[in-house]
Amino acid sequence: MERAAGPGPPAAANLVPLLEAGRKAGRSDWSGSLIAASLAGAFGSSFLYGYNLSVVNAPAVYIKKFYNETWQRRYGFSMDESTLTLLWSITVSIFAIGGLVGAIIATPIVKFFGRKRTLLLNNVFAVVAALLMSLSSLAGSFEMLILGRVIMGVDAGISLSALPMYLSEISPKEIRGSLGQVTAIFICIGVFTGQVLGLPEIFGKIWYYTNSIFSEAGINRDTIPYVTLSTGAVETVASVFSGLVIERLGRRPLLIGGFGLMVVFFAVLTVSLTLQNNVHWLPYLSIFCILAIIASFCIGPGGIPFVLTGEFFQQSQRPAAFMIAGTVNWLSNFAVGLLFPFIQSGLQTYCFLVFAAICSAGAIYLFFVLPETKNKTLNEISLAFAKRNKVSLEMQEMNHYPEKRKSSAGQDSNSTSSEGKGEPKRGIV
Repeated sequence: MERAAGPGPPAAANLVPLLEAGRKAGRSDWSGSLIAASLAGAFGSSFLYGYNLSVVNAPAVYIKKFYNETWQRRYGFSMDESTLTLLWSITVSIFAIGGLVGAIIATPIVKFFGRKRTLLLNNVFAVVAALLMSLSSLAGSFEMLILGRVIMGVDAGISLSALPMYLSEISPKEIRGSLGQVTAIFICIGVFTGQVLGLPEIFGKIWYYTNSIFSEAGINRDTIPYVTLSTGAVETVASVFSGLVIERLGRRPLLIGGFGLMVVFFAVLTVSLTLQNNVHWLPYLSIFCILAIIASFCIGPGGIPFVLTGEFFQQSQRPAAFMIAGTVNWLSNFAVGLLFPFIQSGLQTYCFLVFAAICSAGAIYLFFVLPETKNKTLNEISLAFAKRNKVSLEMQEMNHYPEKRKSSAGQDSNSTSSEGKGEPKRGIV
């Protein structure tokens, strides 16, 4: 006997399409606001970080002249070359110290004000820093310029923690990776903008050899700064490409693949730099390797860690996680900037093998530890880590207690044979 028709819940077959249609409709309603929020946040945060990385060396000659004139006006004699070099090095590297401070204080600020308000209030640091640096010449104080660099570093440290956190929390899991790459994309756009506005001098670590390589390749010295702009262009294109394919390929292949490609191109670059004086076409290979290293970095290691840090931790844990990640990031930047000249002086053209070894270790570690997080919820990501840890623990137990495993296997075999003979089955825990 059929049940009388009446009002009630729709069948499961009809409910799924309704939910899917509602989800798509809801997404179309707020996707424009989501994109606008992410772009505005990135422009006021990571763009400034990239810009201040590359633009600082553009006015180097004028800043050094300003330092010398200020010193002479104060003390009545010119600054010696070593003191001038020291002041300039402090001006450049102290940005990383400010970034470290910003990364540390980002946690309490984000917890108290929230993600959105932190990004808005962080602009106060940028405005204050801009005023100090722009008015330093008028005030005749190079200390104001250095202090402005510190405060701008604080702005960068806060933004590189708060922005990825904010983007990961407002993004649906289907496009979480792509929106997370907005941070890296705008860093690259900022670097490129600083290069365009900061001709002819370019700042960077991997760009150390570019001027000499371009000169030996037969490029006119006057046009070298414009050719060097290709590095910033490659950065931007590679970051955009990563943002477009991250939801199809996943985080794991891009990150591990990026490290792997960097190892290959670092090795080839070392060979080409060592032999380029003997073979006339090798400088062109060196140019290609530099651009390939930059592209490999921006495709994976440059931006994906921002995404993963937001995906690995619960909302209450993210501020602390980003503080730790930011601290490691800024300390590493400072260490590389401080130690690279000594590494280059000692190893000469073999200096890039140090970076190749670090990238190789990172790729191997991530291959065994990192699960794929594409289109997964926090619970699913936690389960993926748990499964990997379980396999690792079982392998460690087999290695540490092989005899116990063998004995256990023997007991299982005896139990099975006993069952075959009609003997009672023994319980095995």
